[in-house]
Formats: sequence, structure tokens, C-alpha cells
Amino acid sequence: MKLPVATLDHVVINARNDMDHAADVYTRLGFSLTERGYHSLGSMNHLAMFGTDYLELIAIPKDATSGRLDLLTFPFGLNGLVFGAEDSAVTYEALSKAGVPVDPPVEFTRPVKVGSEMRDARFRTVRMKAGVVPYGRVYYCHHFTRDVVWRDEWRHHANGTVAIVRFLIVEPDPAAASKLYADMFGPEAVRDIKGGKSVVVGNSRVDIVTEDELKAQFGDAVPDAEGRKAYMAGLTFRTLSAAKAARALQDGGIGGVTQSAGRVVVPAREALNAVLEFIE
Repeated sequence: MKLPVATLDHVVINARNDMDHAADVYTRLGFSLTERGYHSLGSMNHLAMFGTDYLELIAIPKDATSGRLDLLTFPFGLNGLVFGAEDSAVTYEALSKAGVPVDPPVEFTRPVKVGSEMRDARFRTVRMKAGVVPYGRVYYCHHFTRDVVWRDEWRHHANGTVAIVRFLIVEPDPAAASKLYADMFGPEAVRDIKGGKSVVVGNSRVDIVTEDELKAQFGDAVPDAEGRKAYMAGLTFRTLSAAKAARALQDGGIGGVTQSAGRVVVPAREALNAVLEFIE
């Protein structure tokens, strides 16, 4: 049985129990967010939809006493790396055979308003077992209702974003950390880069680098590690225009933004502790 092909489905920013603040920040960053959605598992979300992937803000209600209380145990910021699965049962079987430590698929739903009607978005996820990755949540998502999630009216953003092209993880030993992805997608999906390893994920990539390498690329825009040795650190977005992204950030009152040729960087302190990079 062949391993699943790596595709990026979405990335997750954990807002813990303060969704209002997170939605305000990411709107001011120039993203058009979908209406607040409520999962059958007890969490809520807003999405910023792109061409074939998306960014998800996730939280639980302030007064929640049940549901996804695990979100409170994770730090604010980038906390989820989610790959696509065309068939979650096949994905689970292939990964299990390859020795990747995954839990059986879990199905859930979220009502979505499409035009004037309510539809149920249905998903099934295959997650890594608890404790496998020290830096956040890594899992696969199988969409049964793609037409309810990827809608063109939600794909237009003031900052010009059309895709997520890079996901950044800090790890003291990138080579050791990359072994999981070699097991998931095959060793040819992992290559050497300066200061770490890179995993080829469709048109995107996951860079696993040392903290020194992250600082070399982003200076003082890097996230606060909050005592963590390993953490999900940042995102690179493809934008139609770096100038358009810069204008949207200025309009949103985002501070500390730096610009160079075809590149705009938002410091992590302005984006819920995730450094954001926009490139043309």
C-alpha cells in the first residue's frame, strides 16, 4: 500500500478562549474571515480561505466547561499542521502499516451558511497519537463537503493572499524531527536546507529549522518561545502583491512590519505569536 501524497489542507492558530481578539487581529492583518462556525466537538472557528488551502482560527467559548478544553493546554498561536486526505480510512491503514503512530479516524460536522441555506460541512480526521510531536498538533483532514468549505466569495483578501507556501517549525534537532515526515510521505519528500530540513508538501513546504536559523531569517520578528524547545513558529503566504499586503497591514494598524523586495514580514507579537511572511 502506497503512502499518502503530501498536500497541505490547512493550518491552525489557537486562540484558546478569546476568539473575539483573534478574529479582530486576523481581520486587521488583511484576511477576510468566514462567519463564526461551531463544531459538533465543541470548538468554534473562523477560516481564511485560499486557493486550495486555508488558515483556521480555533477557540472554545469563554465559559466552556466541556468540549475541546484541550485547546486551553496549548499556547496561543500556531498549533496545527493539517495535511489533506482523499480517503481517511485508506490514509489510516497506510500510515498504520508504515508504523506512523496515528489514532483511528474521528468524524465531526459544522453547520455552514451558504447563501440563504444552512448546510453541514462534514470532516473526518486522522491524528497523530498524543505526545508524538512536541510542537503542536499534526493530522490529516478528509473533507466530505469541499463545496461548502472552498467557496469563491470567501477567497478574496485585502492582503492579496492566495496560498500558504511555507510552514515553519523550530526544533533543536531538525534531522531527528524530519524522520516522522519521511515515514509519512517517503524519504524523498525530505530534503536538506540551511539550518534544517524541508518537507515537500504539494506546492507548499514545511521547514524544520533550529532557533538560530529562524532568527537569521526573521530577526526580532520571531515568536516568544515561552520556554519551549520545539514550537510551530510561522507561516509564509503567497500574495498577489507585496505592496497590496503592506497597504492592508498599514490600514489595519499593524506595527513593526518590515518590507524588502517582494517580501513583507509581520512580527509574531502582532499576529498571536506567529511570525507571518508575505511574498510575491
